[in-house]
Amino acid sequence: MGDFAKFYQDGGAFMHAIALCAVLGTGVMIERFIFLFFRFNINGGQFFNQIQKLVMANNIDRAIKLCNAADKAALARVVKSGLTRANKTEADISAAVEEAMLEVTPMINKRVSMIAALANVATLLGLLGTIFGMIEAFRAVAEAPADQRSTALAKGIGIAMNTTGFGLMVAIPLLASHIFISNLAKKISDEVELYSVKLENLLAARVRQG
Repeated sequence: MGDFAKFYQDGGAFMHAIALCAVLGTGVMIERFIFLFFRFNINGGQFFNQIQKLVMANNIDRAIKLCNAADKAALARVVKSGLTRANKTEADISAAVEEAMLEVTPMINKRVSMIAALANVATLLGLLGTIFGMIEAFRAVAEAPADQRSTALAKGIGIAMNTTGFGLMVAIPLLASHIFISNLAKKISDEVELYSVKLENLLAARVRQG
């Protein structure tokens, strides 16, 4: 811990900005993971198979209750919106499903891109710290008294190297988590699109059969 404190202190003012990116990025990453993995996520294929069996058995009420049991999941919300219009026209069913999709899609993708943005900012701040550190190092060589030159030069190089290192230490985990979370968000979005179309076709066929 003492080594890291010295590493942080030697990096200068830019370390604070990079640390802020780390805190914000970690907070968003945890919030998105909890929201997407534990609340919005569901086994789409298994869930829709149960819904399909209930609809084909003309048991719409039980299908709606199944959706209510997983009311936090994005797919369940969209499916429920279609089931509540099951006895309406095909146009009404389609409009209800599309409206629900427009509601849940922004919620799925919310703040996902922010993780990558903060990772990029941390990297750029590290590079900016490197530039300022090298400027300070060159200034030390040119202007500092001979007895203070080595100390000032080491300080400038320390700022340059430490800010770059810290920026990468923050950016790499954030980018890795962004890949995982964005893939999870895409998986949920793809399932919502796929099974909403299947639901529309299923309910439309039911309406046509009378």
